[in-house]
Order: sequence, then C-alpha cells, then structure tokens
Amino acid sequence: MAGARRRRSLRVGIGVGLPLVAAVALAALLFRLFPTDAAGRWGLSPAVVAGGCWAGQLWYVGFRLDPERLAGRFWRRLFGLANAITIARGALYAVVAGFAVVPSGTSLAWAPALCYGTGVALDRLDGILARTVGRETEIGRRLDMAFDTFGFVAAPLVAVLWGLLPVWYLSISAARYVFRGAVWLRRVRGLPVGDLPDSDLGKYLAGVQMVFVTLALVPPVPTELVWTVAPVVLLPSLAVFTRDYLYVSGHLSDRR
Repeated sequence: MAGARRRRSLRVGIGVGLPLVAAVALAALLFRLFPTDAAGRWGLSPAVVAGGCWAGQLWYVGFRLDPERLAGRFWRRLFGLANAITIARGALYAVVAGFAVVPSGTSLAWAPALCYGTGVALDRLDGILARTVGRETEIGRRLDMAFDTFGFVAAPLVAVLWGLLPVWYLSISAARYVFRGAVWLRRVRGLPVGDLPDSDLGKYLAGVQMVFVTLALVPPVPTELVWTVAPVVLLPSLAVFTRDYLYVSGHLSDRR
C-alpha cells in the first residue's frame, strides 16, 4: 500500500508538479525581464508561451517513465549535474520559443541567438559530464532527446517568423516527426522495421544545423547570405532522414 502510494506520488510529481512549478517559475522570471516592446502578438504573452513550452517538454519526458525503476533515487538522478545542465537547456529553448510571438523589431532581437547558442554549447557539455562521471541514465537520455528535438522546432520557427530563414527550412523541424510517424505506421500495418544504420553522420549534421540556425538568428548576419546557404545546409540532413527510413523499411542494408 505504501509502495503504491509512493509510486502514485512520484508519477504526479513527474507529470504534474515538476512541469507546473517549472512553468510558473520561468514565466515569472521572464515577466520581469521582457521589456514593453517585447509584448506578444496574437494576444499571447512570450513569458507564458515560454513557460508552457518548458512545462510541455518536462511533461513529455516524464510521460511513460516507470516509477518502479525510478523510485527512491529519481530526484537525485534528475538533479545530478549533467541532467541539471540538460534541464537548463530546455529552459533556454523554451525562452527561444517565447520569441515566436514577439515582433522581430524588439530590442531583445539578440536573445534567441544567445539562448539557442548557449543551449547548443551546453548540449555538448552535459553529454561529456554524464560519460565522465559514469551517470548516463534513462531520464538523462529522454531529457536530451526531448530538448534537442524541441530546439530544432523552436529556433527555426522563430527564424522563419522573423524572416531570417525561408519557410521551407521548417522541413528540418518536421523531418524527425515524419520519420517517427512513418516507422509507427509500418508497425501498425504489421510491416517489418529494421535497425538504423551504424553511422554518426546524422549527429554531425545535426551539429551543423544547430550552429547554422544560431548564426541565422544573430542580428548582424546578412539575411541574404543565410538564405543562400540554407539549402546547402538543409539538404544533407533531409537526405540522412531519407536514408534512415530506407534502412528501417528494408530498402537499404549494410553491405559489410
């Protein structure tokens, strides 16, 4: 009985308490930091949008986590140094998302590049720390994947809304969801799903994407140059997603 109560409390804490506290804290902080010219359009507050996005990320991470495996040491694992850095990345990406409702002429036009660029730098750091101290965990992997995916949506979306990137660049934001949806559909239809190729190319290209989007958000960088380079940066990443699907669908295989 006591064990069931602890598991239920842990599930509520992960799924409701932590996201809610995080959202309120971030929104309250941003309400103080955003100047009046950063008031949101469409009747939306950038602080509320950022808080909601961070809450959504944390809820997604906690969804389907097994309390049986996490009970007892969950909070210590969650707030270990590497995971704390990862959570900070999620907050930075949520701040970037808040600028989706802010006009591009704001005096804080530099903030999305700063927040996203800092998050990209921390992405490398948290992985190194986790491997160095030998504390790579399930919660850490879920945090890292969720925040990376969200960052790939938030930063390009702000860049597109501000006219810094062409709208078709959002295809990189949709690519992962399209890939996962296609794999899910194969499973639903009872079709075989193979393994991904043993390749780090996708990781390297993801790093290139992160750096490029950061530069695109930097106000002094010429927009004309960004638009010219965008297809050169985008197409290899889309090609990797296509390759991965051909592998899992059995149309390609490793020839070794």
